Amino acid sequence: MEPSRQALLVLNLVLWTAVAVSIVHYADNYFAYDQFPQASGGPSPSRTVVGASWFLFTAFGLVGYALFRGGQVRRASVFLAIYSISGIIGIGHYSAAGMTDAVWWRQAHVIADIVLGLAVFGFAVWAARASDAARRSARATTPA
Repeated sequence: MEPSRQALLVLNLVLWTAVAVSIVHYADNYFAYDQFPQASGGPSPSRTVVGASWFLFTAFGLVGYALFRGGQVRRASVFLAIYSISGIIGIGHYSAAGMTDAVWWRQAHVIADIVLGLAVFGFAVWAARASDAARRSARATTPA
């Protein structure tokens, strides 16, 4: 089922903004790794893992985008939901003591990445549910 123009417009706005912000966030986290406080408990990914994860997560986002444009909304929603983790995971920064003391612009891109991750996730859930509703509606109106 072909996605609506409005849905594609929203996806373009949310996803490409998320990708742009994630470039800033992940590049800062990679190149200034020592300036990010590390949590004493729980996961503490290495600089290499941080850098590599951006490429992995973004690949999921790009596949999700292509699937959505191709009308495979349910499959796209899964890939977009996985991509959304790249932003939502930024909450982990605040499990480390001292993160709230970081400079304002670092706080801004981390928080923006979290919010955009939630927005991508929300879009993925909405798209999947809308696709299911459209499919049920089409079956109900198709004569047997």
